[in-house]
Amino acid sequence: MESNSWLAKYGSLVAGKRTRWITIFAWILLAAVLSMTLPQVGSKEINNAPNLKDDLPSVQAAAIIKEQFPSESGLPALIVWHRDSGLTAEDLAAVQGLAQQLTDSPVEGQSSTVPLHQMPVDALRAQVSEDGTTLIQPMFFDESADAEVMESSLEQIKTLGDEAAGAKPFEAETDGGELSARITGPAGIAVDASALFSGADVSLLIATVVIVLVILLAIYRSPILALIPLVGVAFAYAVTSPLLGWMAGEGWITVDSQGISIMTVLLFGAGTDYCLFLISHFRTELTRHENKLTALIHAIKDATGAVAMSGFTVVLSLLALLLAEYGAYHRFAVPFSLSIFIMGIASITLVPALLSVFGRASFFPFIPRTPEMKRERAIRKGKPVPKETPQRGFGQAIGGLVTRKPWTVTIVSVVILGALAGFAPAINYNYDILSSFPKTMDSREGNDLIGEAFSPGSLAPVTVVVDTEGKDVNLASVFEADDKIASVSGKPESGATEPNLQSYSITLAMNPYSLDAMSYIPELQARAENELKASGIAEPRVWVGGQTAEQHDTKTVGDQDRNLIIPVVTVLIALLLLVYLRSFVAMLYLIATVLLSYGAALGLGWIIIHYLMGADGIQGSIPLYAFVFLVALGEDYNIFMISSIWQKRKTMPLRQAIREGVADTGGVITSAGLILAATFAVLATLPIQVLVQFGIITAIGVLLDTFVVRPFLVPAITVLLGKTAFWPGRVYEPAASGKAERVTRAYRG
Repeated sequence: MESNSWLAKYGSLVAGKRTRWITIFAWILLAAVLSMTLPQVGSKEINNAPNLKDDLPSVQAAAIIKEQFPSESGLPALIVWHRDSGLTAEDLAAVQGLAQQLTDSPVEGQSSTVPLHQMPVDALRAQVSEDGTTLIQPMFFDESADAEVMESSLEQIKTLGDEAAGAKPFEAETDGGELSARITGPAGIAVDASALFSGADVSLLIATVVIVLVILLAIYRSPILALIPLVGVAFAYAVTSPLLGWMAGEGWITVDSQGISIMTVLLFGAGTDYCLFLISHFRTELTRHENKLTALIHAIKDATGAVAMSGFTVVLSLLALLLAEYGAYHRFAVPFSLSIFIMGIASITLVPALLSVFGRASFFPFIPRTPEMKRERAIRKGKPVPKETPQRGFGQAIGGLVTRKPWTVTIVSVVILGALAGFAPAINYNYDILSSFPKTMDSREGNDLIGEAFSPGSLAPVTVVVDTEGKDVNLASVFEADDKIASVSGKPESGATEPNLQSYSITLAMNPYSLDAMSYIPELQARAENELKASGIAEPRVWVGGQTAEQHDTKTVGDQDRNLIIPVVTVLIALLLLVYLRSFVAMLYLIATVLLSYGAALGLGWIIIHYLMGADGIQGSIPLYAFVFLVALGEDYNIFMISSIWQKRKTMPLRQAIREGVADTGGVITSAGLILAATFAVLATLPIQVLVQFGIITAIGVLLDTFVVRPFLVPAITVLLGKTAFWPGRVYEPAASGKAERVTRAYRG
């Protein structure tokens, strides 16, 4: 206890014979008081919070459209009526009946509806698709309406539609021959997205708890020890949830269900990892010390620094998301980082206190004992005294391999990871939210019907607003001549208070959520500006609004955030490693190996998602999320292993330190990696493709870190570099006797 004696004092403070009860009581009191006085985070979720700032083109366009063209503003819901054999007169009468109901008695949040009931039947039939099977009935919600209001209103619309049709078209199969109806469009999509995430919360929590518990039982074969990390995570969540709820209630942060779902996974995965590192040290020390408190204090001394450093690394990396301009990225920063911060505190306070209470019984029925205790127990029971034989496990074998053949291990590891990373540039990215939905979701089925019977652009028309400056300008013919535009509806509408403003509603000849459609937005704006210039307007003003324009701005802002945050996170982690290890060289190769692992995770993830699962692309937000998680969490494992090597280097030759460091940390890091990968893999069981893809890629990255980077690549590189790995920090040269005599010098190459 001579070195780092302050950690020994700290261990006695949080896990001493009397103080352990104070620690446990403090956590119980804190969790109880916060839960009783502050709202839970789930009650403060806002699932329709804006992701784009007011100064972005699509947002400015939406504001102008709402002010000057109120009939075109609002969030559209498209009711898609369909009959395979063709819509009948009775079907059209049902549509008109629903239109009259929505006109006479608007549902909550409704801003307007198209008065189809005022059309003659022949005019209404002209709105039916050319094959006679499908009709789109638009209505609009106020943009301020939240998902809960729209969900309730859409359910009411379904009831009214059933009454008008005298059947249940919203439950009928779309290919069953009878009249069917589905609600899609931006409002329908928003409601379905909210329902998917809200339904996922409970199932995700249950699945995560079960899988962590099963893995812990398999690893330690002790019911008590399997529960201790879960208790720590539960208390961390019990403190985090009301704090986040309070912050959201004060308006300091915004939280949504997607963020809380991922936060839950992160808390269980990373939190359990931190607990395991302490537990592993405790079990080792129990084989050396008869007194459980002495063993625990030694374990706290050995593990606390690495746990604190790892947690701090993850917290800072996640806080970097505050730099994001895109709302969804920005909203994740505080919940993710706060949950890890509180979990880190719990893992070095509450968990040690619980281990102090249970002592060796934590590991029942496989209780670790010192050799002397084993002999005494054998004599007491009249059994043969067990012989102490050195343990030669898988970790020792790997440690021996990397020290004997470092070049081979390094080359093979780099080739494997590099080959996988080579697939990353081939990844196709998409921003089509519908591709994340199950094929049986109402909004996706409705979208498919529109795509088959009409132009898929009917799902979300683009609105172009121009300032004519009083000149005689009509851009309809210009737009209609573009083969990327399916139709331009009617004559341009003039602004309510500014008659020089004209609005054109454009239906694209492509999926409005596709990359092609998004990349067309600047081209569409340029086409309008050029036509205005040709009409004598020197400085044309054009605004392009609608879902496609918003998606274009989303991609632009997301790309900017990724290009900023990835370097920032890399630099932050590099600085932390430099401070902790005091080695510039070690910092460089630790960062490089994790970046290589990240690229390999993207590449292998793309192979699975595209070639095996058949997806055309992955969600555009995944690379940034995966980077922040994988680089921060991947460095966790490097920190734990390299800390062991650095510590052992003080008393033994470097190759022996590497061999024993790999062996000592192998089991616990493998266990932690399996748990973390499994918790992220739980996301892949949800019916939401964006979470499925994120879960697959993140789990792959964790497994690559666990089974390739940490046991093979990093220690092999350390062997090859030798003393250079410590540059310019201290190099410890053990005395020839092998005792802890230390000679310290600066190594300069």
